[in-house]
Amino acid sequence: MQNNEQSLNEMLQIRRDKLSKLIEKGKNPFLIEKFDYTHHSTEIKDRFEELENQRVAVAGRIMSRRGHGKASFIDIQDSEGRIQIFVKQDAIGEEEYDDLSLLDLGDIIGVEGVVFKTRMGEISVKADKLVILSKSLQILPEKFHGLKDQDLRYRQRYVDLIVNPEVKETFILRSKIIKAVKEYLDDRGFLEVDTPILSTIAGGANARPFVTHHNTLDLDMYLRIANELYLKRLIVGGFEKVYEMGRMFRNEGMDTRHNPEFTSIELYQAYVDYEEMMRLTENLFAYVAEKTLGTTILNYQGKEINVAPPWRRVDMAEAVKEYTGVDFSLINTDEEAIAVAKKRGIEIKPGMTRGHIIAEMFEEYCEKHLVQPTFVTGHPVEISPLAKRNPDDPRITQRFEAFINTWEVANAFSELNDPIDQRERFEEQVKQKEFGDDEAHPMDTDFINAIEVGLPPTGGLGIGIDRMIILYTNTPSIRDVLLFPTMKPIED
Repeated sequence: MQNNEQSLNEMLQIRRDKLSKLIEKGKNPFLIEKFDYTHHSTEIKDRFEELENQRVAVAGRIMSRRGHGKASFIDIQDSEGRIQIFVKQDAIGEEEYDDLSLLDLGDIIGVEGVVFKTRMGEISVKADKLVILSKSLQILPEKFHGLKDQDLRYRQRYVDLIVNPEVKETFILRSKIIKAVKEYLDDRGFLEVDTPILSTIAGGANARPFVTHHNTLDLDMYLRIANELYLKRLIVGGFEKVYEMGRMFRNEGMDTRHNPEFTSIELYQAYVDYEEMMRLTENLFAYVAEKTLGTTILNYQGKEINVAPPWRRVDMAEAVKEYTGVDFSLINTDEEAIAVAKKRGIEIKPGMTRGHIIAEMFEEYCEKHLVQPTFVTGHPVEISPLAKRNPDDPRITQRFEAFINTWEVANAFSELNDPIDQRERFEEQVKQKEFGDDEAHPMDTDFINAIEVGLPPTGGLGIGIDRMIILYTNTPSIRDVLLFPTMKPIED
């Protein structure tokens, strides 16, 4: 181990020594402020017939070198791909050619020259000018083995993007997916808005927030766990269709689907219900798939998933009956529900009711079966403090969750616009918090005041953008679709 470290230190020192020699020669690369390139690698290859024998300027990172006396081949990588550079001593001059000995893999160079094709048929640039633009003082992973340590790939995404080009494609597709989502909504008259990330109340969802402190006001504030309550205030104010996509923050566990900060979108439309939100959801997912992948068939980790409408619909209590045999239409008291839950191994917490039990049993026994896109409806009022009650059964709400690949990817309501009912729901949530539920919804008197002013019938929808991207990019973890996922620091 000590020998390996010594060898590594020696190699790093050699790079610094080469930098010193460049500086001594008056060629400090870090003093160069710009390089005017004319083409990218892919463009030169795609337009070879047009560009052959034409002069171009390219720039990129050195990924490989091969020398043959007074001639060398250098492969550089730019933002679009790689291209070969052919360098001859008599073309750039003896002194400039000698400088090639001071180059290392990872250095960034600018090249001017003529496009041609080698005898081996490779499209290349024959250099007549070469400029060292940046000296890499670290060592890139060896190209055949690459950067394989997954933890290190997340920590050093900048290296991951260099040596694993397919990673860049994932994030290019991420950008296209986000653009397509916004495009779908913009084309349908939705207005993109911005709402606060810092607030004195962490509302809009049941989740544990991050707490910070505002020094000037001397009060604790929270990073938003959702943007729902502000967006609904805008509907009160007279906007009819609004959405916001952005970062949310939840101080909870981390796994392949959860990161403390994540991207989601919430949208609200006046004068519609959750049925309209269902139609919007399935059509949006299909539109984005067609736009970015050219098909509604997703191939995810060996599973074929079709996001084309219509999606299956299932009632939560019916799903519990289907997968456990327990029929909650025959169970009407909290005591009966708790007794059933105990037999099924559900952990009983203080304050749990029949509605909580249905939700817990659904999560434990049903979600794992929902691979193809499915709308789950009939959520108990206890777990839906912001959703309108079902007029035929006030114990449940006009709400759905959308599941794909067993994951919840969207959540929507016919929004509760009865301020009296809303206050009672918040008061019940406060009791749950007193029972020890850190994720219970806090009281928000200003929001109640807003809907007392008058919230029209409204449909609201939230979509987990990162989960959509995981599915559409066929990646196994949320960390694979976040450029810089949250990581525990490495102790020195």
